Amino acid sequence: MSNEENRPKESVRTVTPSEAKATGMPRDALIALHETDGVGRVTIATVFLHGVRLGPGSLRHARDFLAGDWRVLGLSAKQAAAAERSLSLQASRRREARQEETRMETVTYLDDAYPAMLTHISDPPWVLYCIGRKELLDYPAIAIVGTRTATGYGRKAAEDLGAGCASRMTVVSGLARGIDAAAHKGALSGPCGTIGVLAGEVARYYPPENKALYREMAASGLLVSESPPGTVLRPGLFPLRNRIIAGLSYGVVVVEAAERSGALITAELALGYDRDVFVVPGQVSSPRSLGALRYFRKGAHAALDASDVFQLYEHRLPPEPAGEEAASAPPERAGTEEKWSDDELRIFGFLLEGPASAEQLASFSGMTFGHLHSVLLSLLIKRRIQQQPGSVYHVL
Repeated sequence: MSNEENRPKESVRTVTPSEAKATGMPRDALIALHETDGVGRVTIATVFLHGVRLGPGSLRHARDFLAGDWRVLGLSAKQAAAAERSLSLQASRRREARQEETRMETVTYLDDAYPAMLTHISDPPWVLYCIGRKELLDYPAIAIVGTRTATGYGRKAAEDLGAGCASRMTVVSGLARGIDAAAHKGALSGPCGTIGVLAGEVARYYPPENKALYREMAASGLLVSESPPGTVLRPGLFPLRNRIIAGLSYGVVVVEAAERSGALITAELALGYDRDVFVVPGQVSSPRSLGALRYFRKGAHAALDASDVFQLYEHRLPPEPAGEEAASAPPERAGTEEKWSDDELRIFGFLLEGPASAEQLASFSGMTFGHLHSVLLSLLIKRRIQQQPGSVYHVL
């Protein structure tokens, strides 16, 4: 990955998953391109857009492309030469050996397992490196973020909120010290678990004091990063990490954040992605709370406990488990009584007539893609529908 991520994201349009898959780009070629020195998100988008214009299957032989082929697809001479090296047999074998030697798995934009929530943001990551429970990427999620220099009140609030939310939603945060770490700790014992999104490579923990937490999350939660193995951690990677935190989640809860806190970048991204922002009330006189509290002026919801989060997403979550089930039931098995919203019934009715793509369902229903995705995700969790390649849905 290169410094080109600092270029305006408006410089190229978003490539949809169906468009990317139609080009025929092999997933291992996408991973190799993603790991090529000097090639970043914008360049890969440009390659896909060239493939879209050239027609279906135009990138199916990308594994065998030479530098000249990559030049035709918009890469500079230096990038094209690096891409050819990255796709060499020797480099491919190194990646295969790395896969065998580590517990790390990859999820690419071309995979059916790619998180659906991320397909609805303007700049989705092309590749995610994962360690742990990869299935957590499919669960309804809420992000909990805040300052690294948290007060005792803030840490306790984050831990309690993480524990409460993890009974019905997966808690996403950035594995930083302070609020992030407290939210992860609280959520680890919940049935829906927790996802830590790292700025650097997924196989290295940061900061050092979170070593034990990192190991615990690798064992019973999920660690995710966009950064390829060997990436040198640098400040510019943290805002990129924040967009993944916001993108994976229905909403973002800010516990404590000063006016220049990095957690507010995540909140702003959430607003830009049409996601919700919650704020845990803090002292109006505390500098650590001032940045977060200002979001009430932007329409943020108050989060006193997990019930405030659940209330907003009740129509998108499985029923709340009761008794002993609450301690162990994952979301897709939580409860036996299904509650259907009117929108779920509408979409299910369309699909009873035959399989349909997300684009077709949006046209039939008049729903926004963001709302339609939440309805489809709820039906997927209830195991009433199934997603096929190309984002086509059908009734089970």
